[in-house]
Amino acid sequence: MTTTPSTTTAHPTAPYERPPWNPQRPGPMPYHRYRPFQERVRVPVPAGGRTWPSARIERAPLWVPVDLRDGNQALAEPMDTPRKRRFFDLLVRLGFKEIEVGYPSASRTDFDFVRHLVTSGAVPDDVTPVVFTPARRDLIDRTFEAVAGLPRAVVHLYMATSPVWREVVLGRDRDGVRASVQEAAAHMARRADALPGGGAHLRFQFSPETFNLTEPDYVLELCDGLTELWDASPDRPVTHNLPATVEIATPNVYADQIEYVHRNLSRRDAVILSVHPHNDRGTGVACAELAVLAGAQRVEGCLFGNGERTGNVDLVTLALNLYAQGVDPMVDFSDIDAVRATVEHCNRLPVHPRHPYAGDLVHTAFSGTHQDAISKGLDAHARRAAETGTAPELAPWSVPYLPIDPADVGRSYEAVIRVNSQSGKGGVAYLLRAHAGLDLPRRMRPEVSRTVQEATDGSGREATPTELYELFRTTYLAVDGPMRLDAWSAHREPSGAHRFVCSLAYGDRTGDHEGTGDGPVSAFVDALAGAGLAVAVLDFAEHRSAAPGEEGGAEVTTAYAECRVNGATAWGAGRDASSLAAAVHAVLAAVNRVAR
Repeated sequence: MTTTPSTTTAHPTAPYERPPWNPQRPGPMPYHRYRPFQERVRVPVPAGGRTWPSARIERAPLWVPVDLRDGNQALAEPMDTPRKRRFFDLLVRLGFKEIEVGYPSASRTDFDFVRHLVTSGAVPDDVTPVVFTPARRDLIDRTFEAVAGLPRAVVHLYMATSPVWREVVLGRDRDGVRASVQEAAAHMARRADALPGGGAHLRFQFSPETFNLTEPDYVLELCDGLTELWDASPDRPVTHNLPATVEIATPNVYADQIEYVHRNLSRRDAVILSVHPHNDRGTGVACAELAVLAGAQRVEGCLFGNGERTGNVDLVTLALNLYAQGVDPMVDFSDIDAVRATVEHCNRLPVHPRHPYAGDLVHTAFSGTHQDAISKGLDAHARRAAETGTAPELAPWSVPYLPIDPADVGRSYEAVIRVNSQSGKGGVAYLLRAHAGLDLPRRMRPEVSRTVQEATDGSGREATPTELYELFRTTYLAVDGPMRLDAWSAHREPSGAHRFVCSLAYGDRTGDHEGTGDGPVSAFVDALAGAGLAVAVLDFAEHRSAAPGEEGGAEVTTAYAECRVNGATAWGAGRDASSLAAAVHAVLAAVNRVAR
């Protein structure tokens, strides 16, 4: 009997004894089909060991947005010239100084857009456009036709270099690919030399595409060959761009690859070392950050991470990660919502509501514990700023759950705390204070929170600040009940005692009552006793604030009273221009909440 050997075998793995706390079992997916990175490319550790783990990012790299080329080719509906121009103008306003503007040999649309930039004078003096070309003579010629007339440009040459591309796609060995790259680079140099001034306004860039799967020694061989051929110098450097075209490993592996090239490139002072991470494993941002630690000086990516498959690395996140560490990102995202709106319009793609820094919900807390911490943090920030005489928007930032001040990216505090059934007393109190001028006493907050949770549990939806105030108003301020105060007055007698005289309607009985006390509230409580209600004020607080809907207008007093009424306890609130009337209404509201 003959048996056919299996064509699939599992990777040899170290024996694994499952700990008792881990009930996971082997899954059914055919993981054995995929090789780990160490079986696909050798990544040498630099002589003397790694230095990137102890490095720090203390300045921004040169950011190069590739939305108009790499990002654009990933769109189901590529941008036309008006959309590209709008995007280009945005990038200029944000402060980007090197912008990849197209792949002019790939389509008429891209060619026309580059010509539009030339003929419209849209490129500022301090901005350098980058154009992309494959290593083919005719396509290089088309690219040079596109940039003719630009005062400065970078011509970006690329060719895939990894074994799988050489063998499967190109059908060439290492020598064959090297010869193609050299021939294309030499043609670019000849085209530049033939231009006025010897093409001094042009610089060159090379990408060994699929770098992260290419043998490191071969990458050095290719890059060093072009550095020499293009006669790079510190005042006219060449850019070598090392793409993680498809992510294959954890970010530390990419960092090792970048550090190896960084430490072994010839004429290093004449080379700008650039990286171009993609996000196939979801670690594009980490790859870029570790690559900068490892020696990269330039980062290509897209705003909000648009790009093929899972996208290019996200420049917004990278820049604002630096900002959150106290490093100037050297681009302006102070109005992040306007940036997002433009990008969404041009790409016809939405930005996710949980996108770092820019999503609708990223500065928002629904959880009660998060809300309480943020509310206390915002209060503490305001106190510290006042104590030091510093404007709040300039004071050092240290607020739980908010890595940066939302106001720094143009967000208001309205959406920082939002209330639903998960929310707690801190969040409810914050919103009532921020939107209705209600500063709830601490003892009252748990009860108000329970009231809100009952309402939101029933509806299953978020409560807006307006709905929140209306719920508070109907529950605590405008309380209908059996007790009605038809008329009243209060005065202080010569003895110092306070007298409260009133007409009370209680159930089907109406009568005049009066009481005395150390203050008008205690005198009112004494009058209520005459009506048969045993009332004790357990807690009382009041404050002045603008009336709801008023900005800089008349102030009112809001009073809060916790009362025990015939043995039952309830809170009530009152709001009036008169402090005394607010206090009386708060006690009356508490009485009616118990008595109804």
